Amino acid sequence: MITKIPFLIAEISANHNGSLAIAKKLIKCAKDNHADAVKLQTYTPDSMTMKSNKKYFRINKGLWKGRNLWNLYNKAKTPYSWHKELFGYAKKIGILCFSTPFDENAVDLLKKLKCPMYKVASFEMTDIPLIKKIARTKKPMIISTGMANINEIKTTFDVAKKNGAKDITLLYCVSNYPSKISDFNLNNIKILKDKFKCKVGLSDHSTDMKIAAAAIAAGAEVVEKHIALKNQKKGFDLKFSIKGNEIKKLKNIMEETYRLVKKTNFYTNESDKINSKSRRSIFVVRKIKKNEKFTKFNIRRIRPGYGASPIYYEKIIGKRSIKNLDPGTPFKLRFIK
Repeated sequence: MITKIPFLIAEISANHNGSLAIAKKLIKCAKDNHADAVKLQTYTPDSMTMKSNKKYFRINKGLWKGRNLWNLYNKAKTPYSWHKELFGYAKKIGILCFSTPFDENAVDLLKKLKCPMYKVASFEMTDIPLIKKIARTKKPMIISTGMANINEIKTTFDVAKKNGAKDITLLYCVSNYPSKISDFNLNNIKILKDKFKCKVGLSDHSTDMKIAAAAIAAGAEVVEKHIALKNQKKGFDLKFSIKGNEIKKLKNIMEETYRLVKKTNFYTNESDKINSKSRRSIFVVRKIKKNEKFTKFNIRRIRPGYGASPIYYEKIIGKRSIKNLDPGTPFKLRFIK
């Protein structure tokens, strides 16, 4: 389902602020700014956690410090009753829409909506029953790997494969919200690609576009980024979201970066080939008679580049000329007797 490289996923998450109209505007914003897909999150507060005021259920650091988990998810959720309309709207305007299910009931809902692809969030990556349920849909899976060690990733990857998943993409992810540049190790992208032989990308919660561009250079084929509307002033994920036409800017940066690194063999571009006429080459600098020896006094390595390469200069010295040569003549190897 990832139909082109690089592939940009616009994550709506909770930036709809409880408004179906804003959710639709976010989908339209993603489409208008050239995102390849838009993604929802499918959960209820009860599928995420339990109602409790015990300390374990209170967030103690980061962007949502002090919030109770159940209350946070209740405010941030995308209601199940919206899903059919949002999927239909995305299809109508021509952008791929899929979602992250957070439990088995969410998978059942998304199956009814013919969800074309499924995302597994980093926090659910070790939820093996959920992984099995998603894999058994046989739809493409994208799995975020934040907080996971390589053995946990392998376990999840193997379970998904064993249960029917044939198209798996792994996303390197730092699960800080927002993430600092110093949190990242983009070598992990190559490590994941080398070990699992699958498509690899980045789930990016940083505050700008530098990491996404660097990730493409490091081998990422997919980038997931949270989005907001151009003039949006509030949103649960606003601090690590890109707004409005920043989405288009990111897509352009990704494509430009990919063009710079996609060739796997050493490549000389056309402008370099043209400019090669400006580099040094061998020229005749004094009149040379037929059968005369070439010396450092009658041929030199100078600009421009119309003569033979200086690579051959030392081998030419001492050889004899096949004909008379005038000063200013670009030296050719065929002049050697």
